Amino acid sequence: MRLLASALVAFLMTAGTVAQQRPAGTLTPQLESLLRTIKSADKGQLAVSEEDGRFLRVLVATRAAKSILEIGGASGYSGIWLGLGARESGGRVVSIEYDAQRAREAAENVRRAGLTDVVRVVPGDAFKEIPKLQGTFDLVFLDAWKPDYQKFFDMVYPRLAPGGVFVAHNVVNKKNEMEPFLKTVHTHPSLFTTIVSPSGEGMSVSYKVK
Repeated sequence: MRLLASALVAFLMTAGTVAQQRPAGTLTPQLESLLRTIKSADKGQLAVSEEDGRFLRVLVATRAAKSILEIGGASGYSGIWLGLGARESGGRVVSIEYDAQRAREAAENVRRAGLTDVVRVVPGDAFKEIPKLQGTFDLVFLDAWKPDYQKFFDMVYPRLAPGGVFVAHNVVNKKNEMEPFLKTVHTHPSLFTTIVSPSGEGMSVSYKVK
């Protein structure tokens, strides 16, 4: 009876441990709270939606992206999601934000998220800062001034690695502000592109053929 009772106790303890395990990729309560705080403070609605953020995380991880560039980091919300993907891919994120105050907020939010080892926030004009970066990019996420999308694409495309992915935000709800860019990514001979809408904002996802 003692052996049976001991075995039952061990089974219940093991079952309890399994039941308490969280699904892979589940955010900690602290990180969930931080992300909610960033969103609630985002009066200008510059951050991506939670659904879009989750999509970016999955995209970085599944692409196994090592070098990730974010153009238009705002207060760090999307940079955190990209950083979480980079945790899985072994990658690094450079997030460029033009507004100095938002860049400081982004750096602090990345620090609070515990991602300073994988996400680097760079304050300044992306047109000036991108040429200072070394190497090619496996994934680029563009969420800056919409009329500049074509200019940013022209600058970054030559440095997008073969098999790289170029992602642009707001291509549904603000598509009229970026028509030249959308025409380019849909007709470019070395890209194939799809539009996804985890939320109503929309993202173009363009794959650079090897």
